[in-house]
Amino acid sequence: MNDVKVTTENDIRASYLSAGELKLAASLLFQSYQDDPVFKDVFDASSSGYEQRLRAAIREELAAFWQARQPIMGLYLGEALVGVACINSSGQGLGSERFWHWRLKMMLGAGYFNTKQMIEKEQIIVDAVPLNNYHMLSFIAIHPLHQHHGFGHYLLAAVNTVLDENQDSEGVAIYVTSDKYLEFFKECDYQVVKEVTVGKVTGHLMIHYREQE
Repeated sequence: MNDVKVTTENDIRASYLSAGELKLAASLLFQSYQDDPVFKDVFDASSSGYEQRLRAAIREELAAFWQARQPIMGLYLGEALVGVACINSSGQGLGSERFWHWRLKMMLGAGYFNTKQMIEKEQIIVDAVPLNNYHMLSFIAIHPLHQHHGFGHYLLAAVNTVLDENQDSEGVAIYVTSDKYLEFFKECDYQVVKEVTVGKVTGHLMIHYREQE
């Protein structure tokens, strides 16, 4: 995968993460997703060990992204990592076509039932996307201390560079379960396609379509 670097004013830059930064990314994603309705449902937030199961799932997700050479984009303020976006391309590790060692590690860390639910959750969302070739924004997060300062727009601009580099992709899809994030993605030219229910949670499937030349 060719390296990419997007630099803006105020020493804000975006680039692909290195292997040594995956632990920092996992910590940032955990802070952002521990209250996510889907993950609270899938990993049973009402029972003990929820945080451990979620940490294990995020760790193995990042490892799967890295090994499949899928884009993991980092947003930096100076040298500090303040945002992360994980992007899957169509047919690359989406849905139930996970490789076996990922499933095994996931089962050991998060449990068989939770792993099964995670895979089913992904498949439901993938099946709802009305595109043939596309990217899926599986994770996107800004560090809690740096939210509401426009960093999310910078991170999505970096995601758009991945779309620009892949001319066969029709767009970027994301599953949104929070009304405040729904409005944010609408501002960034993501369109609501349909409502999708995953387990006990109903959210919105949104797509940022490639601009037609």
